[in-house]
Amino acid sequence: MKMIFLVCVSTVSVFAGGFQLNEHGARAMAQGGAFAARAYDASAIFFNPAGLGFQTGRSFYLGTTVIMLKSSFFGPLQNNTNEENKMVDQTFTPINLYGTYQVDDRIHVGIGINNPYGLGTEWDENWPGKFITTKIDLMSFFISPTLAYKISDELSVGAGFNYVTGNVTIKRMVSDPFDPHAKVTLDLSAKGYGFSAGAIYKITKQISVGASYRNSVKLDAKGTANFDPARTVYPIGEASASLELPATAFVGVAYTPIENLEVEADYQYIGWSSYDKLVVEFKKDGSKTESPKNYRNTYILRFGGEYTMGDFQFRAGYLLDRTPVKAKYVEPLLPDANRSGANLGVGYKFDEMFSADVAYMFLKFDQRKVTGTVENFDGTYNQSANLIGFNLTIRY
Repeated sequence: MKMIFLVCVSTVSVFAGGFQLNEHGARAMAQGGAFAARAYDASAIFFNPAGLGFQTGRSFYLGTTVIMLKSSFFGPLQNNTNEENKMVDQTFTPINLYGTYQVDDRIHVGIGINNPYGLGTEWDENWPGKFITTKIDLMSFFISPTLAYKISDELSVGAGFNYVTGNVTIKRMVSDPFDPHAKVTLDLSAKGYGFSAGAIYKITKQISVGASYRNSVKLDAKGTANFDPARTVYPIGEASASLELPATAFVGVAYTPIENLEVEADYQYIGWSSYDKLVVEFKKDGSKTESPKNYRNTYILRFGGEYTMGDFQFRAGYLLDRTPVKAKYVEPLLPDANRSGANLGVGYKFDEMFSADVAYMFLKFDQRKVTGTVENFDGTYNQSANLIGFNLTIRY
């Protein structure tokens, strides 16, 4: 059935670029995420595990990022209308928790928990795109035990294991001529495994370079499809799907031009071509649907720096993020577009044990007008987001 096909192909589009999170530490976030060549704090577990090798003692780095999203859609053009439909404003708070321990002069271990893929969208139940989506919530957890080895005072390497778990809930109205108020809710959960690795080399006292890599992770998702009302023609019950999260890599160069000032530039690669199609299966009748996605590999350019003044560190950064979603595949579940982010932040050291970091980012999406979309839902999307990050460091 056409209706069932649309339910299914909507399922894992939410794992795409618009829902990839890179703000996993306020210190790095305030510098546009340009941190792979330094990775000074415990968020190195995400940005570059080799950074742990140059840290000392034991530490905890605990925080969250408050993400406030706004989005609107003008259209659909298929209805010869340019009416504005506003997405329901939402706030999300992905966490980042890290702990590190220096075993000896060369060996350092740590563990991190964060949410690299998350967020969601919600539209009014009566909006024109109600048969595509009304609400979606996604949450993923990466649990990452990590080891770093300091080869010399100039070189450190590191690697980690990633246990990945997540869940997604999708709601939409059903295009059923027998019941115009029918709804469907799809609940899926998934798990997978992966690894990360990295290296940092201090070329001179003023220049360091770093690189890190996180492999692609295949997720096998299982769950249920529930319909209201529960008509027998619907594939109610167990459903399954699989997808492959993209491989990512950072390459960065950091430079200290004058005392107390550090700047860095990073290139982040995201291998989104791993998401070329989506296959969903239903246990009730053994049916299967397949939808092409054909995402493209993309990148993020990151620039940032920090200036130390006594117990304070003042930070700023900028990023350019290219979308992996081709125009014909843009949809209200993922109204993605190229974006840029301006960042500011400050850190304060209370004493030898406690310090705190705060960061702010304004994320502006390019206006995106799309026609000839696969969903036959053309129009113009406008989006923006405000992000505030908080982290507390405890060293002992």
